Amino acid sequence: MARPRPIIFDCDGVLVDSEPLAAKAYERVYEKHGMPGVHGGIIAQCIGMKQSDIIIRIKELTGHQFPASAASDIWAETKILFSEELKPTPGIAAFLETLEGDRCVASSSSVERINHSLAVTGLARFFGDAIYSSSMVKNGKPAPDIFLFAAARMGANPADCIVIEDSPFGIQGAVAAGMTAIGYTGGGHTYAEHGARLTAAGADFVCANWHEVSRQLSGLGVPA
Repeated sequence: MARPRPIIFDCDGVLVDSEPLAAKAYERVYEKHGMPGVHGGIIAQCIGMKQSDIIIRIKELTGHQFPASAASDIWAETKILFSEELKPTPGIAAFLETLEGDRCVASSSSVERINHSLAVTGLARFFGDAIYSSSMVKNGKPAPDIFLFAAARMGANPADCIVIEDSPFGIQGAVAAGMTAIGYTGGGHTYAEHGARLTAAGADFVCANWHEVSRQLSGLGVPA
């Protein structure tokens, strides 16, 4: 029997419903440092980026220069919110229970944040040590670096890999890596144009829930 195609999961907004909480953390921390107005609409334009790139983008959008010496404050505030409120995306645990073949996480977040997110939501058992962060590569999404790195760690041909992403930046990175890209819009941060933007970024399919993802994977020869 042929080996199932490897699946690469983004973490935030795909495995865990973290984006609304992360946006709240950025808003609180910027306000704490005397820089109000970093609301959810601003952070929505940064979804899929690593923290250092988010800080640059916020400066471009608002003029606020966050002090480099306080960068750790962002994760500290985020960790508090995640510990109290973070949930898995609806249906993901049942989906992972039946998924066959290799899988990993490839996220723009730090390794500490990924591990914490998976631990508090009970999803860590599905991935073991197969956790890869943009901190491990030169360029963050939309560059393909993290996806190519993940494929190499799994011993997989990039063309065989399937990426599940919720952000246009992530989809662009998957496409640049030569992988099949599935856009996911089942997180709490989704919006009316979400699916269309993922399609425009190059998604081969867009799915609103894990049942739809299962159907698409079955069509790609992956039991799920």
